[in-house]
Amino acid sequence: MTRQTRIHAALSTALSPTELKVIDDSARHAGHAGASPGGETHYNVEIIASAFAGLSRVAMQRAVMDALKSEFDTGLHALSIKASAS
Repeated sequence: MTRQTRIHAALSTALSPTELKVIDDSARHAGHAGASPGGETHYNVEIIASAFAGLSRVAMQRAVMDALKSEFDTGLHALSIKASAS
């Protein structure tokens, strides 16, 4: 299973989003800090979820990061997050 698939599954389980896009952006970061020759280190996430209702932007991002803790522990280096409530 790819990291992209695991990220999608983890966010779907934790936040039940109405919309979710997970884009592997690792190729654009080749040679940068945290990049791995095999990729799967840099991602963009766009997520809309009712779980974010009433949360600040920082709290929404924190919820996403918490859901992906195991990915960060195993090599995910950078994550760009666009989150909003549905």
